[in-house]
Amino acid sequence: MLPLLVAAGVVVAVYILLVKTIFKSSKFKGNAAMAGKTVIVTGGNTGIGKATALELARRGARVIMACRNQEKAELAISDIKRETGSTDVVYMQLDLGSLQAVRSFSETFLKTEARLDLLINNAGLVADGRTADGFGIEFGVNHLGHFLLTCLLLDRLKEGTGGRVVTLGSMAYRWGNIDFDALITNKHLGTGRYSWQFFHAYCNSKLCNVLFNHELAKRLKGTNVTCYSVHPGVVKTELSRNCSLWQRFIIEPIARLLFLDPESGAQTTLHCALQEGIEPLSGRYFFCCAPQDVVAKGKDDAVAKKLWEVSERLSGLF
Repeated sequence: MLPLLVAAGVVVAVYILLVKTIFKSSKFKGNAAMAGKTVIVTGGNTGIGKATALELARRGARVIMACRNQEKAELAISDIKRETGSTDVVYMQLDLGSLQAVRSFSETFLKTEARLDLLINNAGLVADGRTADGFGIEFGVNHLGHFLLTCLLLDRLKEGTGGRVVTLGSMAYRWGNIDFDALITNKHLGTGRYSWQFFHAYCNSKLCNVLFNHELAKRLKGTNVTCYSVHPGVVKTELSRNCSLWQRFIIEPIARLLFLDPESGAQTTLHCALQEGIEPLSGRYFFCCAPQDVVAKGKDDAVAKKLWEVSERLSGLF
């Protein structure tokens, strides 16, 4: 009997430790209004993106739902309008897996929208495969598509009184690395049909997100635009929808027990989007609505600068 009680005690202790650390959550408590402001949320049709878009719509923002799947986006828009009473949530087609589609979205947006106050680079995936341009899909969608989108919209952000760029990273950046020779030669940072292979590629893409934010902040110095990267927590979303059935069979019970819901996962994004007075923290990485120190690889000036320059070439900016 005693061994069982000890084992149960250990399980409970481990559970509490996980909930207080890796699976920790927070609540954004600011009351900033967004009336008259325009926001783009990539991947806003589900998960964290949808929860973020809903709260921004509730606060009065004009929300542009930049999504690949029109049917899912329109269903999400109907939900958001019904829950918030907003009539200013609109769909614009954006496929981050196609550089031409990113350019088309940007051209359409700049022609039809007079302002941009907030860009939330939220969309992401865990999958194997290639983009329309031949890049590894995780690098291409999670980083390169968002890199190009941000660069094309920066001038419009600068026209406002305090634009912000919020990019969803992940604590997974800690396990990432960037092999520039492989990237330039093979157009990916990892690929393969096994889970460990595309999870490693995901970690690499999240390191790209953190380094992109680090370098972007340097390039925005002296402007009225700031930027932040976010670890939303470990959230139960559709991120793993491309995983195999047996992988989902393993993940699902853990997710039900420990993972955060999308609303909880959106809180740090909302903090970086709305919290007043965080402008001096531009370029920082946030978790649980607070800035966090990153490991050395997440703030390596030389690697961040090289990633930016390589991304410019790969995306066709220069």
